[in-house]
Amino acid sequence: MRNFAGIALIVATSLLQAASPDTPRLSYSKAFPGSTPAWMEITIDKTGSGQYKEDPKDDDPLTFHLSGMESGQMFGLVDKLGRFSRPLESGLKVANMGMKTFRYEADGHVGETKFNYSEDPDARALNDWFERIAETERSLIELETAVRFDKLGVQQAILRIEILRDQNRLVAPDQFLPMLDRVVKNESFLHMARDRAAGLAEWIRAMPK
Repeated sequence: MRNFAGIALIVATSLLQAASPDTPRLSYSKAFPGSTPAWMEITIDKTGSGQYKEDPKDDDPLTFHLSGMESGQMFGLVDKLGRFSRPLESGLKVANMGMKTFRYEADGHVGETKFNYSEDPDARALNDWFERIAETERSLIELETAVRFDKLGVQQAILRIEILRDQNRLVAPDQFLPMLDRVVKNESFLHMARDRAAGLAEWIRAMPK
């Protein structure tokens, strides 16, 4: 997957790759044939550097960087879950919701668990964190694609990002700034789309760091 979001995301990739082997690392994957995407994987280390990809063979994933609060909450849930040393599957007969895998690596320890549906509140909270990240990255992909190939679709792509923001589901919003600034500065985009991009970028920059 080509990363179009600029230097900030390249730096995030370098941080993830350069992290010490002892840096705790958390990953999540979901296989759900027939859905979009049918497979995804998110990897995060304790510094907050993360990667998102939708193909196991992807050697150029999207990258992002969580705040200390965001990564702290996620790794705190990992500790509550015993670093995945116990089963999380409910065992209930429920519809297929996609096979999910939590994995934790640190100091030579590897914990991993798979589940379709869990009743554990901490597992569900951690799963929601990963779903929020996935929704955010999908929205970034849609914005990048619209900017490159569908100028009339840019406003709708920005609207979807605003909806995630209003639902408190937008994660690591700084990653949107390079693309939003590109829209603002390019007069070939609709005036309304440029206004929305400017407003969203202003909101992101005003967020506490």
